[in-house]
Amino acid sequence: MENTHSCTLSARQNFYRFPKSTISVDSTCRDGGPCWGVCAQTLLWLWAVLFFFLSFFLSFFFFAEHTRVCCSPIRSQLQPRSTMLQRRSVFLPHNTRARPDWRTNCRVLRGNVIKDIVKNGAVPGEPVKSDENSRRGNWGNQIEFVLTSVGYAVGLGNVWRFPYLCYRNGGGAFMFPYFIMLVFCGIPLFFLELSFGQFASQGCLGVWKISPMFKGVGYGMMVVSTYIGIYYNVVICLAFYYFFMSMTNLLPWTYCNNPWNTPDCSGVVSSGHYLNNSLANSTSSLMSGVSEVVNRTKRTSPSEEYWKHYVLDISDDIGNFGEVRLPILGCLAVAWLVVFLCLIRGVKSSGKVVYFTATFPYLVLTILFIRGITLDGAINGIKYYLTPQWHKVLDAKVWGDAASQIFYSLGCAWGGLITMASYNKFHNNCFRDSIIISITNCATSVYAGFVIFSILGFMANHLNVPVSEVADHGPGLAFVAYPEALTLLPISPLWSLLFFFMLILLGLGTQFCLLETLVTAIVDEIGTDWIMKHKTVVTLSVAIVGFLLGVPLTTQAGIYWLLLMDNYAASFSLVIISCIMCVCVMYIYGHVNYFKDVEMMLGFPPPLFFKVCWRFISPVIIFCILVFTVIQYKPITYNDYVYPGWSLAVGFCMALSSVICIPIYALYKISRSPGATFRERLKNACRCDPKWGPALREHRTGRYAPMACEEVVESRPLKEKEDLKEEEKGRRDEINLTTHGSNGSTNTHNNPSA
Repeated sequence: MENTHSCTLSARQNFYRFPKSTISVDSTCRDGGPCWGVCAQTLLWLWAVLFFFLSFFLSFFFFAEHTRVCCSPIRSQLQPRSTMLQRRSVFLPHNTRARPDWRTNCRVLRGNVIKDIVKNGAVPGEPVKSDENSRRGNWGNQIEFVLTSVGYAVGLGNVWRFPYLCYRNGGGAFMFPYFIMLVFCGIPLFFLELSFGQFASQGCLGVWKISPMFKGVGYGMMVVSTYIGIYYNVVICLAFYYFFMSMTNLLPWTYCNNPWNTPDCSGVVSSGHYLNNSLANSTSSLMSGVSEVVNRTKRTSPSEEYWKHYVLDISDDIGNFGEVRLPILGCLAVAWLVVFLCLIRGVKSSGKVVYFTATFPYLVLTILFIRGITLDGAINGIKYYLTPQWHKVLDAKVWGDAASQIFYSLGCAWGGLITMASYNKFHNNCFRDSIIISITNCATSVYAGFVIFSILGFMANHLNVPVSEVADHGPGLAFVAYPEALTLLPISPLWSLLFFFMLILLGLGTQFCLLETLVTAIVDEIGTDWIMKHKTVVTLSVAIVGFLLGVPLTTQAGIYWLLLMDNYAASFSLVIISCIMCVCVMYIYGHVNYFKDVEMMLGFPPPLFFKVCWRFISPVIIFCILVFTVIQYKPITYNDYVYPGWSLAVGFCMALSSVICIPIYALYKISRSPGATFRERLKNACRCDPKWGPALREHRTGRYAPMACEEVVESRPLKEKEDLKEEEKGRRDEINLTTHGSNGSTNTHNNPSA
């Protein structure tokens, strides 16, 4: 193929290293054909504009809800004008007028701002009809909960960890132990946490009224969620960075002639091919313009050098922080801002966002899958991914990896499942939801494997190497191997943009729940009216603290610390927390009591299979996972870098910091419990709190029924009697609020005789 430029390459340069001027794409095409570079750039900018306006619209919608009081726009539910004005006159303060809106027959408040507007958009003084728990709020509908839970469970690990584990542990044979562990461990634990949070309508701290001595488990969940939330958003910010850098005619990690490249860099695409503008041809014509890759003992790809030397500018040691990478820091601020805006109204706002963030990744996966299977060599990659090696089923390590992947992928013991379920209505069928979400999570992992290995098979075929040499996992797959494979495709910036946008959405779905877990735990624990009304302030404060704690991960040594936190902050500590939770609920509180609670909530008892799993099978599997984790432990490394001993000690301290909360709080609770002997104190510390049970009075039936009989009340211990009387007084105050207006006038609009 003739070159349209003249240049000489030095002996140290390989065939693929060209001067910068040769890889630019002109705004006009030389051969009169379609200019794919300009088209790609136009599409990318359209995507950017769409993303900006979507964010602006969502933010405007959330803020607008605080300043409008509307009736339903459905014509069948509209009330006569006189009735509406009569209802508004009860609650509007002086000097406030009601202006009718002819489109929706809504009355938009003007004049003085009503300060006591209910955060859900209801008329002040009226309970929100759609919310069962008006004080705490509920999901808008059940779809929002399912989508949020799917977004929480389906994260980055489904894309960059499961496919690698599958091909490493026997391909299709790995599916057998994987689904066995899903049935006997994953779904039962998922159902246990959902039912736990939904029954009490409390976050990961409030639910431990079931046995106050074990409240340290809730604090441990908060610590784990804090660690994960810090480094998880850094991964999202890196995806944001690659997303923004993909808005160009030519991906910057395509060639080796950049200032950050080393002499060992060898690319996989010939730049002369771009100069001749033959991208519009098929993939076969792309191959014809590619020269044979230089045979090297250790090849360094342009994407790897871009990742290490330009994006991270990685230092030589974990203790050498260097300078803060300002572009990454800016993307981290963007990531936290997006998370805050989506959670500005708690589950009311995030429940709307997940309609997009939880579904669009499946569209992108489908697009990438369809494109991937049409490439040469894609079938070889899929065969490598699925071909069963049945002899590995007898390997204990394969079963350990399957159990660990199920456990960590579903997000058990993070506190997020309990928190999300706490916003469900009391009689929601969480049994059905747990099965749907768990199966969706695992099916997504398998589906993502087809997407990943079809592209990697194409890349391996292009390089004429085995698939095992290009397969990777973790950040190496997301930011090195897969981006390099995308450079081989026509209009590679568009495919890169789609891929990293998918990673952003997958990460945000998990990050929403991590932040909401912390905020809900804080708000529920304090529980005052002020903190309930100013939950947005708590969300903003947690987001700011998370951003500041993530700044060290944006330094030149940040990647070392990110991997250290990923390997230690949420490893064996999660297994210990989950095991203690099972023991507490099934054996301290009592399996009979809990089965009755679930039956009272769902209307049917848990199936026998789940009863057996909760009491015996799942705890045994969790314990085996813990043993497997300890036996298979190896000091962490990053490529050829071996972590020093002091950094491993820091990692173990992070892991123990969440577990140590359990015995510390248990000792504190025992010391504060009444009793003459240690045994009496221990017994009182384990006994469930009188406030344990359904949050709403109408759901406290059976053994949770209010103590209306004076004899029953007087037979209770003194402290419990005081708690019951205080709770009854609070309920009466809440009823008074629903029957009186904000200005003290009586709410009589529901009484036709008034």
